[in-house]
Amino acid sequence: MLKRKYLWWDQLSKDEILEDVKACDIAILPIGAIEQHGPHCPCGSDAYNAKGLAERIAEKTGAMLLPLMQYGAHPYHHWYMPGNLPLSYETHIGVLCDIIRAASFTGYKKFFILSAHGQLSTTMIAVHKLGLEGFFTLSCHWYDLLRDNQTVLSTPMVHADEAETSLALYMYPEYVDMSKAIDDGGEPLVSREFVSLPGMSPKPGQMFYFEGTMARPEYKELESGVIGWATRATTEKGEKIVTATVDYISKIIEDIKERYPVGVVPPVK
Repeated sequence: MLKRKYLWWDQLSKDEILEDVKACDIAILPIGAIEQHGPHCPCGSDAYNAKGLAERIAEKTGAMLLPLMQYGAHPYHHWYMPGNLPLSYETHIGVLCDIIRAASFTGYKKFFILSAHGQLSTTMIAVHKLGLEGFFTLSCHWYDLLRDNQTVLSTPMVHADEAETSLALYMYPEYVDMSKAIDDGGEPLVSREFVSLPGMSPKPGQMFYFEGTMARPEYKELESGVIGWATRATTEKGEKIVTATVDYISKIIEDIKERYPVGVVPPVK
């Protein structure tokens, strides 16, 4: 339960942060990206998703919210696409590590990187680099919790599609124009038989989508910027997805609080 007056680190004074860390020394770093999301959703969708989810989790758990990191790293096939502002992998990893190192100076001992963008390659490296330094850091991509979730969605999650547009309709509808929503997609460089989509669990004989150079460059093939069925999105679906995601991540954070009370550092190093 939140006890401080504001959610975000940058809204608080130094003394207020030092007081808050006495009650909970877990900090969440929400990370998004600036990436086009079709003709109907804003280029800040990933950042807005990270922000909206993180705020709801902090309200439930009392974890500190480090300032939102809006810029993200991108897989190779996102580069050169109009609307995208990608960071290099080296820059993104360095910034993630520096933010967490700096937050530890104020007494925070446990960290949760909440990503709303497909940047596993950088968050995983950052987690393990920090682990070598003794930092306890977890990393979660919100769509990991959507694996095969066809109870809410009628289609697998990919990009600017039913899933992401539903989140947008629920959390920031003022930036969404459903009159421009379309269904579109591209073909991978290998047979779909061997590839699992980002929102689905790999089946036997399948590789995860980001484990290879499996996608054609978007700027050459994907003029619309949509991969999936955006027209099927609804506010109600977005609410169900957000609620389930917030509940699950909050459960993880509460488990960490119980296992490692304030001041106790997990034996990482």
